[in-house]
Order: sequence, then C-alpha cells, then structure tokens
Amino acid sequence: MLIADKPRGPTSHDVVARVRRLLGMREVGHAGTLDPMATGVLVLALGEATKLVPYLTNAAKEYEARVVLGRETDTLDALGTVTTEARPDRALLDALAAGHEALGPFVLEAIAAELTRTSQEPPAYSAIQTGGERAYAKARRGEAFVLEAREVRVRSLLITRTAAVPEPFLDLRVRADKGYYVRSLARDLARRLGTVGHLASLRRTDSGGFRVEEAVSLTATRDEMMARVIPLDDAARRALPALILSPEGARDARLGRRVRREDLDGEVARGEPSAWFGRDGGGLVAVGLLADDVGRVLRGFGRAAGEFPSPPRSE
Repeated sequence: MLIADKPRGPTSHDVVARVRRLLGMREVGHAGTLDPMATGVLVLALGEATKLVPYLTNAAKEYEARVVLGRETDTLDALGTVTTEARPDRALLDALAAGHEALGPFVLEAIAAELTRTSQEPPAYSAIQTGGERAYAKARRGEAFVLEAREVRVRSLLITRTAAVPEPFLDLRVRADKGYYVRSLARDLARRLGTVGHLASLRRTDSGGFRVEEAVSLTATRDEMMARVIPLDDAARRALPALILSPEGARDARLGRRVRREDLDGEVARGEPSAWFGRDGGGLVAVGLLADDVGRVLRGFGRAAGEFPSPPRSE
C-alpha cells in the first residue's frame, strides 16, 4: 500500500495514473474516491494489495471540513454555481462570532441532530448510478431527479472553529462510515441553522486507520515513494483482524478449500472478514470469512510475506 496526500485539483483517477507512470506498475487501485476539490489521504493499493481494496473502501473515514453559510451551490461545494443565497440571521452570526466554545444551544442542537442521522440524501453531482448512468451526468444536463436517501452512520462530529466575518463559517471534524457525503452535511447543517451553505474545503485525514501523517506528496520521486510503501502483510494487519492458520489450514486456504475452525487461531466478530496468515512468518495467505465452525476463503494471495516486486522503471 501507498498512502498519497492528494492535492486540490486532480481526480482520484489522475492520482492513480500518475503513480502508475512513476512506479512503472499497471496494477494500482485506490480505496475511496476524493472529489477534485478535496485533499488528503488517498489509500493506493499496489500489485497484490489491490485485492484488499473492497475491505479498505468499507472502512470509516475522517475529514476536516469548512462549511460556509449564506450560499448554496448546485454541486454543494465551492466549485459549483450559486443557486440560493440566504444571509444567516443575527443570532446565528453572533453565535459564530463568539467562537466554537460559546455556541448557542440551537447550533449544538443542529450538530446533535446530524450525529443521530441514520440516512442521508446524496448530492445530485455524485457518481451514484441512476437510470443506468451516473447522477452527475444527468445533473450536468440540467435534468431534474431525486436520489433516494441512503443509510449512513456518523461516528463523531466536532466543531473546531467558527467565525462570522469576512464570511460566516464553521470548521468541522467528522468521522463517518462508507457512503457519507460531507457535501450533504454542509447542505443539511446549514438548513437546520435556518440558512443555506456549501462545502468550502475538505481534507481527509484518516481512511481505515491510514493517517495523513504517513502520506507521501505527489511531487515525491519514484525512490521516495518506494521508500514509503507499506508491505502487504502490514497493510492487511492494519486493515483487517488477523487470524493465524495451522499448516493444514494454510494448505487448505491456498487451495481455496474451506478451513476448519480449529485450524484458525484468533478471534473475530461473526460475519467480519479477516486476514489469514501462515504460522511463524508464513505471510498473508487469504482474506476469509469465519462462520460457525468453518472458514471460507474470499480472496487468495500468492506472494510470500514481505515480498514486493520491484516494478520496472518506465521508459
């Protein structure tokens, strides 16, 4: 795995394309799209680690966001066209000016309501499929449609800074599960406060436990990137609970067979995927699912522990 610090501007696909060229590798994927405006953690999977992407994508993510009040845009962020304006009332402006440690109860109630949210309407400008195509394609053509609310879970939501001038805003730190849109948070929070708003900036600081502090800039050289690669075994242990296979269990798992519970050492929640390792440094053998007394292989891995192929240099 490689943790990239995505800058503002390029898409997540642009980042993947750059890393492919720089490392001379075809097999590069990412775990969780970031909008062009957003910056921060983009988890990249290299080679065999691309098999971990579905499990990394499902992980909780943390963001630092700024919500500007008074203007809503069609994309719900700063890159869109203003569609609605509504100046916040004096009580709200006074609360924002007082600072995040002295906010009025109506602001805190709006935050509390977002914390208890169980469903959310996605932005029209999103990659969600509707009627056989991406929602953003329909939105760009000016078509009217409504995306169904989706189940979401907000783990934490904190106000870290507020101000009323030169424009009213709230800075937030939010941690949520897969499928949560911070752009929708900006829309909904502003409306609860009696005004409108949009997402002015967004930085992902954590994705499944991979932190921005360990991310590498896209301006780094090939050698600098290679020095920051997280070995497959380490990445799997960070992404998933780990179980240890007996020699018999490792043999069965490598053949794609079901594995007896007694051949898997360790505990994992029922129905939760786990990373299965060979005993005594045997390396990652499979990602599997343990149900009752039998383990089922979901994805197998063919390389030994710590083995990372040196990609050929690009011509």
